[in-house]
Amino acid sequence: MNLDEILQTFIIESRELLEGMEQALLQLEQSPADAELVHAVFRAAHTIKGSAGLFGLDHLVTFTHHAENVLDQVRAGQLPFSSGLVALLLQVRDHVGALIDHVAGGTAPSAAVHARSVELMQALQTCSVPAPTHPHPLDDAAIVSALARRATGPKATASQDGTATPRAASSDWHIFLRCGPDMLRDGIDPLALLHCLNSQGRIVGMVTLSDELPDMTQMDPEACYLGFAIRYQSALAAQAIDSMFEFVREGAQVGIVPPHSPLQDYHHALPDAPDVAVWRQALQGCGTLSPEELALWCPPLPSASAAVLPSVEAGASKASQSVVAGVLPQAAKSAEVALIRVHADTLDAHINLIGELIIASAGLHLAVAHSGLPALQESASVLARLVESVRGSALQLRMVQIGATFNKFQRVVREVSQEIGKDIALEISGAETELDKTVIEKIGDPLTHLVRNAIDHGIEPVAVRVARGKPAQGRVRLHACHDSGSILIEVSDDGGGLSQQRILTKAVERGLVRPDQALTEQEIQQLIFEPGFSTAEQVNNLSGRGVGMDVVRRNITALRGSIDIQSVEGAGTTIRIRLPLTLAIIDGFLVTVGDAALVIPLEMVEECIELTPQAMQAAPGHDVLHLRDQWLPVIRLRSLFGLSEAPALPAGFATVAPQETQARHNVVVVRCGGHRAGLMVDALHGEYQTVIRPLGPVFHGLPGMSGFTILGTGQVALIVDVPQLLATAAGRHDDSIGLGSHEVSMA
Repeated sequence: MNLDEILQTFIIESRELLEGMEQALLQLEQSPADAELVHAVFRAAHTIKGSAGLFGLDHLVTFTHHAENVLDQVRAGQLPFSSGLVALLLQVRDHVGALIDHVAGGTAPSAAVHARSVELMQALQTCSVPAPTHPHPLDDAAIVSALARRATGPKATASQDGTATPRAASSDWHIFLRCGPDMLRDGIDPLALLHCLNSQGRIVGMVTLSDELPDMTQMDPEACYLGFAIRYQSALAAQAIDSMFEFVREGAQVGIVPPHSPLQDYHHALPDAPDVAVWRQALQGCGTLSPEELALWCPPLPSASAAVLPSVEAGASKASQSVVAGVLPQAAKSAEVALIRVHADTLDAHINLIGELIIASAGLHLAVAHSGLPALQESASVLARLVESVRGSALQLRMVQIGATFNKFQRVVREVSQEIGKDIALEISGAETELDKTVIEKIGDPLTHLVRNAIDHGIEPVAVRVARGKPAQGRVRLHACHDSGSILIEVSDDGGGLSQQRILTKAVERGLVRPDQALTEQEIQQLIFEPGFSTAEQVNNLSGRGVGMDVVRRNITALRGSIDIQSVEGAGTTIRIRLPLTLAIIDGFLVTVGDAALVIPLEMVEECIELTPQAMQAAPGHDVLHLRDQWLPVIRLRSLFGLSEAPALPAGFATVAPQETQARHNVVVVRCGGHRAGLMVDALHGEYQTVIRPLGPVFHGLPGMSGFTILGTGQVALIVDVPQLLATAAGRHDDSIGLGSHEVSMA
């Protein structure tokens, strides 16, 4: 791993730490006595500060150091936690994020960013008790004399009688590092530190010490018990080498000895209560001191079995391997590789290749079916099962929990409610619900608008709520769950709800509906999604310009989703968003209607039945089906899409219905949310793995269709968008379609 890769890892991990820091701060505002949350915020700032020091990001180190001082005082109980301090630390968190963005972009902070840093540091110093003091920078000579004693405090100095002090012949630095037990818990990886050392110089030799490892039965897998003795070549100044260890000094013991130092300085640099035998062997294993120098370093030692792992003496050709070869025992190495980062573009390319593999596998399956060779058919079946398993595991890689997206709205609710003077709490449920990473990335903006809209329009002012007998604190709720193979996201509030009269009045004023036009309650509520529509009396920073809800619907539709609204005036509003779990590959059910092949998402298919003339006699003149004591609306897809009367079956597909009974039709019963309907088709072909392709610009917005796929025969099949199909059919007053022309319950 080169320095650029390590820097990218630092940027990614810092942003993750900042997200966790924000969530902990928002929770602390509700639970200021929670010590663990305080520790979490402190650890985030401390880790970012230390890691920034590895890359010489002095401006970031200086800024986070001020925040760390304040958090340390809070942690020690010297500074009380308050809402004002939360607000300040949230601004500090945002500014650290801005500084990280400059690092990611490879640009230096502007004058405005620097001024903001100074402003926030002054605010931190003002609230600090007492204000932290900062020593003047030391020159290299002062640092060299202090480095060997910094880890353990003052020790006996050498040659006070004026005799000459023996010095090491080595022109290399020597570093003693004894890891603290909580180093790994604090997010500090010793391996990353050693990689950084090797990127700024050359680790010539290294010995890993395991003398503090307990018995296996007593070992804590989250604790670090290791020590390192490192012989290091570098042209860096003393201060630069010292700064690399700035972030580990509180959780570890560090001793640094410059080249050609007095021999006693090696002894002074040892950690507290050292096992001299262990460190003596480490010095010899690294090649830092010769046997003669070791004899002068301390008196000869009795034989002892020191627990020292094999030394790593790096020659000119093996310097790059020394860091990995002897850094950690094998158990720690296996833990290191248990989690890896994969670039999102690489994962997307992997999914695309699997999609092509599925199409090729389908074509092979048809060719094998025509061959009539049993052995070949068996091999093709095994291959199909393996492809399906690979598809499932690949899609699982893209699934992430929606909780991280939901948690970001804690801050939105806090700041917006304070801005407009309302007391509002956010409730989150279903945070563990998983869906595709691509969907997660694109749902953020619509959810933000809906949450802000609920705060501004939905929740009443405190005085109004109290007058109506409601709690003074309003509530906005985010909920997610899986439903019928889709993900259902609800944004609800306990506010005043939608006023149908106001909506209808505004719609008439804007010419969206006629004054004498009769609309259902649902149709009136759907008017808020019209472009430019708003019922706000005044325009403010949040809403009132009629821009937003139409964009929300457009973005949800682009994700092959649907949005529905349910509101009770005076009781609140709930907006339901239904989205597919993935945008890449789905399990489908292949049917044909006329000369067209269609794929219905399998998770929405309940059952398939054969439609007989007797079944339709229960409601003559209407397309409804009496199915198990319930009336089921039936949609004639042939009439809806204007397809030809002569059905043409895809080559290679066998129908469920016999060929001689083509006069009879089949009905696929589908469910979307709480609604059920039957889709009348000509032939059924069974389950089919479907690789979703987006429709081109010419066909964009085709009602009832969400994309297309390529069958194994090379034929194109359209993918049915069931929610939109039901909505489209219900909006057409046509007896041949069967919806909208009569009252039939779809429950």
